[in-house]
Amino acid sequence: MSVLDISRWQFGITTVYHFMFVPLTIGLAPLVAGMQTAWVITGKDHWYRLTKFFGKLFLINFALGVATGIVQEFQFGMNWSEYSRFVGDVFGAPLALEALVAFFLESTFIGLWIFGWTRLPKLLHLGAIWMVAIGVNASAFFIVAANSFMQHPVGARYNPERGRAELTSIWEVLTNNTALAAFPHVVAGSFLTAGTFVAGIAGWWMVRNARSGDPAKAAEARTMWRSGGRAGMWVIVVSGIALVLTGDVQGKLMFEQQPMKMASAESLCHTETDPHFSVLTVGTHNNCDSVTHVIEVPYVLPYLAKGEFTDVTLDGVQDLQKAYIEKFGPGDYRPNLFVTYWSFRAMIGLAAGSMALVLAGLWLTRRGRVPDQRWYSWLSLLAIPTPFLANSAGWVFTEMGRQPWVVAPNPTGDPALRMTVQQGVSDHAAGTVVASLVVFTLLYGVLAVVWFYLMRRYVIAGPEQPPAHKPAGPGDTGGPGERGRAEEPAVEQLSFAY
Repeated sequence: MSVLDISRWQFGITTVYHFMFVPLTIGLAPLVAGMQTAWVITGKDHWYRLTKFFGKLFLINFALGVATGIVQEFQFGMNWSEYSRFVGDVFGAPLALEALVAFFLESTFIGLWIFGWTRLPKLLHLGAIWMVAIGVNASAFFIVAANSFMQHPVGARYNPERGRAELTSIWEVLTNNTALAAFPHVVAGSFLTAGTFVAGIAGWWMVRNARSGDPAKAAEARTMWRSGGRAGMWVIVVSGIALVLTGDVQGKLMFEQQPMKMASAESLCHTETDPHFSVLTVGTHNNCDSVTHVIEVPYVLPYLAKGEFTDVTLDGVQDLQKAYIEKFGPGDYRPNLFVTYWSFRAMIGLAAGSMALVLAGLWLTRRGRVPDQRWYSWLSLLAIPTPFLANSAGWVFTEMGRQPWVVAPNPTGDPALRMTVQQGVSDHAAGTVVASLVVFTLLYGVLAVVWFYLMRRYVIAGPEQPPAHKPAGPGDTGGPGERGRAEEPAVEQLSFAY
């Protein structure tokens, strides 16, 4: 393989692995904050226990997400130095804001939340976790804004004397319509991940306690796990609706800004009027004419592209390739159609795991019921990884569909603001990049084992017992008092998890 191929494999592996942590962090922080809010308002012990339980899992995920994310920014200088030289003036601005605003907000208040259980007034401590939730979502916005410049460059101009892009308006970069469409979609996907995570774990515990034969555990299943599970289920419902709406907006924007990506997502080889959306195809895809559409649905693709059901003409891959050669010169401007086509469908199809869980869960827990069916326990566990995989498939589609561009040309912007992946790679020896690829892959494999071990250990261990002294009433904003002294061991466990 060439240096370009190895560098792409390295960035792809580390990015997909890092992104496994990101959606859970973005979505779980507000859910934990909501659980703590419910405890502060109601004073019920089970909301306190759920907060500590899922808060511990959030901290494990957050810590490993930070550790794996640091490598990503190093790679811009190591493997993609030409890209960094070309767009560093623009790309670095939202990344700097992410570090200065979002990351410091997260790191400061997460420390206050971890160690403030017995030291801060209740409302101030609650405010700390809400600030963490705001921080992680702000971080996501700045990262999406930086990525959206690569998808649709705005707020910059090309300086021919220096041969690089120069920032003209940070406001235009942050209000890029691509970023404003992508950010709600990313957040909705993150809430779907977190809601499935909470509902899945709670479902497993509900069945386990209901089948134990222990009246105390059965009561715990009815109060704590049913409450937490249904909260997660309603998050799935709302985020699922939001995903459909925001995905529709983002899709229509992609048809305008990156028609080659969307044509490749359908393996639409030739320009057609009112083409059908294919659910299943057979063929290599990369050889366009070898693709056979087995199952097709009419009207879907025209609506996804233009919001109309008929009289919609969409450009095909082959025709776009000819147009790009005329506009940009000789080259292959087609992405990998096989990866683009199937990652798009994986993104949509894997969401079915969350939908199956919420349909079964809302039915089985209706009117105060607690499920004891063993199959629901297995469904709960099997549903948990599906939104993680769907989120990753979505990012694979977004990035692979943009190829061969690392900075895609803006159809209505500065035509010189563009760069191919080949132009952006560093001039390294292949052996150097292979060595770093092997090291990072092995290191990330070890971190994956650590993450899974810690998550499994604390999920099976279950939540802490309620404090020896009943938590103070909802109106209490004073110090910890007797309740604080009873909670000290819990603070030590939470700190250790972090």
